[in-house]
Amino acid sequence: MSEKLWSDVDMYLEGALIGDDPVLEATRKASRAAGLPDIAVSPTQGKMLHLFARMVGARRVLEIGTLGGYSAIWLARALPADGELVSLEIDPMRAEIARKNLAHAALDGIAQVRVGAALDLLPSVRGPFDLVFIDADKPNNANYFRAAVDLLRPGGVIVVDNVGRSGAVADSASTDESVRGVRELMTTIAADPRVTATAMQTVGSKGYDGFLLAMKK
Repeated sequence: MSEKLWSDVDMYLEGALIGDDPVLEATRKASRAAGLPDIAVSPTQGKMLHLFARMVGARRVLEIGTLGGYSAIWLARALPADGELVSLEIDPMRAEIARKNLAHAALDGIAQVRVGAALDLLPSVRGPFDLVFIDADKPNNANYFRAAVDLLRPGGVIVVDNVGRSGAVADSASTDESVRGVRELMTTIAADPRVTATAMQTVGSKGYDGFLLAMKK
């Protein structure tokens, strides 16, 4: 098995199940042109987020970590016309790119990007939300999760990206701050009686990683 094979399968799945999407492709192109790192979710992962939001009948979504707005577009498209997506982004330049991409997708009416450190912004965010997507700095994963649970309605879901860390998450002796952040997240969830959760390893065009899915009871 190789990363090339994983990417080839992703390309096949994208073609078979998603197809061409000029708006999303323009978003990826604009993000690359602005020099943003290629760390947004893949198209298949974006569609998964979209379906998760629809499955819980989401009307309000919170995203922690906007980047160029690619995942925000997938999530906002799942919402009704009077729905709301609130996305938090620490970098003003990235936030501006995301706003332009959301406007190009005709979603700026329901999606807003707030600028600042998420832990500073979260106390002023009004809940409840139906779905929270966490895809920001990994050392703060547990802190983001605690805040997200407080803002989530019963039956709502939290999705956390990049929890596999290329398999390093299994290394209890790791000194990598991102790995340690993910492991703290797992410990936090296991000790929180308000939620039930699972995590899956993933392979694809983004390499070897994983995502976590938690539901508030």
